[in-house]
Amino acid sequence: MHEKLIILDFGSQYTQLIARRVRELNIYCEIHPWNKCPELDESVKGVVLSGSPFSVREESAPIPDLISIKGKLPLLGVCFGAQHMAHHFGGEVMPSSTREYGRANLSFVDNDNVLTKGMSNGSQVWMSHGDTIGRIPDNFKVIASTEDVRVAGYQIEGEDTFGIQFHPEVYHSLEGTMLLKNFLVDVCTCTQDWTPDSFVEETVANLKSEIGDDKVILGLSGGVDSSVAAVLLHKAIGVNLHCIFVDNGLLRKDEFSQVLDSYKGMGLNVKGVDASESFYAELAGLADPEKKRKAIGKVFIDVFDEESKLVENATWLAQGTIYPDVIESVSVSGGPSQTIKSHHNVGGLPDYMKLKVIEPLKLLFKDEVRRIGRSMNMDENILGRHPFPGPGLGIRILGDVTAEKVNILQEVDHIFISSLKEDGLYDDVWQAGAIFLPIQSVGVMGDERTYENAVALRAVTSTDGMTADWCHLPYEFLAKVSNRIINQVKGINRVTYDISSKPPATIEWE
Repeated sequence: MHEKLIILDFGSQYTQLIARRVRELNIYCEIHPWNKCPELDESVKGVVLSGSPFSVREESAPIPDLISIKGKLPLLGVCFGAQHMAHHFGGEVMPSSTREYGRANLSFVDNDNVLTKGMSNGSQVWMSHGDTIGRIPDNFKVIASTEDVRVAGYQIEGEDTFGIQFHPEVYHSLEGTMLLKNFLVDVCTCTQDWTPDSFVEETVANLKSEIGDDKVILGLSGGVDSSVAAVLLHKAIGVNLHCIFVDNGLLRKDEFSQVLDSYKGMGLNVKGVDASESFYAELAGLADPEKKRKAIGKVFIDVFDEESKLVENATWLAQGTIYPDVIESVSVSGGPSQTIKSHHNVGGLPDYMKLKVIEPLKLLFKDEVRRIGRSMNMDENILGRHPFPGPGLGIRILGDVTAEKVNILQEVDHIFISSLKEDGLYDDVWQAGAIFLPIQSVGVMGDERTYENAVALRAVTSTDGMTADWCHLPYEFLAKVSNRIINQVKGINRVTYDISSKPPATIEWE
């Protein structure tokens, strides 16, 4: 049983970043809803209370049960978590006279305190709150302040219980990792032994135990997630893993044949299934993004139901679901976070499909998945591939999907991705693709007027997909790609470049 940190989620947009920072320190952690704290057995080394969109002064504010935690396990409250403890144990939280959001600087740091030791006076931190702690209980000690916030950090005397008003998990808190390491290593006494190798060893052992001699069907896409999931499962159950690669008609140019070829020599049992006509039929006339996603998901499951019947005694359906998929589709572990969009490979299966779901990567971020793959010596050409959405080009064609539009977008996308590779820019980009826009515009080619389609190019930098910034690709590169697309792809006379970040936009347009 691996030691771990528990993060209780109160709905903060930054909760998942806390988990990422903890994992980067080679310490395993889990996120759970504030009102569904798991059993605190001997493997739990400490607890973090996240921020929240709620105010502790609201009647509807979440009130966690800390009886089995406070004073018994190391406890760190971040933002809302800090305010909740100050408010609940006899202090006072009040509205800030000016809302403090963004960069701030510590004007006082107690370097004799175990949590803040080594941090600098003047250190930049990231604030995001509308309330402030006006008064702390008598047994609380201030250990950090800014010029505007006297209680930027505190410790309850005689306990390993701390609260901080700022967000150490955000990159803009320049010494945030130091503070988290102080808490995790010096207070919680975590051993920092959750490494890619240990994850592989533990996951393979768990898969062997859970699956036994059952047969598993896995949908391969050629992407990082499903490929790493396949290799993990293959290590655990060998020939009992049956991989299926479905051509939904929405893949990149020539991807179906290339993906099948890429798995040769890996020892995987892979079957290719061309179901493109079924997907096109289900998508006919659909323009709403959510309806398209659900239609694609429905056919995907129908195909797997049909294929599973051809594998005698198949019991499980494996999926390459990762943490951001889960977070954006449903509240994390049933928590209070907002649903942004559904993902086709997340959620329960219909009753008629008699397969249990297994998701070996569902608690990993994308960068962690790549590290796991490298620890298993997987091909870097697979691990280095940009993420590609499960619904494929179906959600990169705004409006209804037709075979003609898919053809056009495949050609545009091929030129964009090939050009990134040719110019040595591919590895500088986290994800790139083209979007077919539901508009036509006037153009001129030779002496003739045209009225044709427009596309948008999208390229972002990110570490985990939770946040992303648009790539500052060279103007000369964009000009070259635009010229190639307009000259080589019939039906396109205008190319645009998306310079939106996430948030407020998402990486995909649908």
